[in-house]
Amino acid sequence: MEELIKKAGILVEALPYIQKFYGKTLVVKYGGNAMINDKLKDSVMEDLTLLKYIGLHPIVVHGGGPDISSALKTYNIESEFVNGLRVTDKETMKVAQMVLIGKTNKEIVAFLNNHGGNAVGISGIDSCLFECEKQTVTVDGEEKDIGYVGNIKKVNYRIVQNLCDNGYIPVIAPIGTDSEGNSYNINADTAAAELAGAMKAEKLMLLTDIEGIKYNVDDKEVIETLDKAKTMELIEEGVITGGMIPKVLGCLKAIENGVDAVHIADGRVPHCLLLEIFTQRGLGTMMKG
Repeated sequence: MEELIKKAGILVEALPYIQKFYGKTLVVKYGGNAMINDKLKDSVMEDLTLLKYIGLHPIVVHGGGPDISSALKTYNIESEFVNGLRVTDKETMKVAQMVLIGKTNKEIVAFLNNHGGNAVGISGIDSCLFECEKQTVTVDGEEKDIGYVGNIKKVNYRIVQNLCDNGYIPVIAPIGTDSEGNSYNINADTAAAELAGAMKAEKLMLLTDIEGIKYNVDDKEVIETLDKAKTMELIEEGVITGGMIPKVLGCLKAIENGVDAVHIADGRVPHCLLLEIFTQRGLGTMMKG
């Protein structure tokens, strides 16, 4: 009986959060170890399904880098990265599109549906969800062309909103197109941030393989909250470096576009979504305006 009472207490503790977030949109960037480990996969799918059934509107934007790299090896195509972005020529783009839309996306949809999630898989190509232009990067002060890597110009999110309103969980592959019909590979963190901003989501959650942002890698405690000024300060000081820089800049842009809060959460923790949303302490680092 004591165990049952304890479980009831947990549900009651979550009630204010359920009331607060009922009907709100939550964009989740799904990637890292949570996509590889079977137990963590089940945990994330259960969380997303539960969130839908208690009245939130979860949207999944997924990565798929390891799947792409594995497929490229099969085709004897070498992987090259510049500033954390995959150099994407025509052949690489074909493989990335095939893998992200045809394999990774449908596997996530199947996992969600097996848990009762009522998911539908689309990509940024569908209904011109992500309108793109070619993205370049700066290396040693010079602009470098990295191929079919897309910078999102416009998000036509109506198709996603329609899916949410009709009881579905949208699962989105980060592939977009330009005005000439060319396909582009988009960084999944960027795609999730742009979509969250366009839809004025209540929360954007980035599932990562780190505990959160720290002053030093060896620190036990993470930085619990960041605003724009503090984030830019940490970038200048070299605390936030490498691939984390475009991630946090995308988060700041999402906040500027109307997202209430962004969470960089440890996707290696079982039921990380529920812990972040329905507990006072939460996980990882929260960014606000």
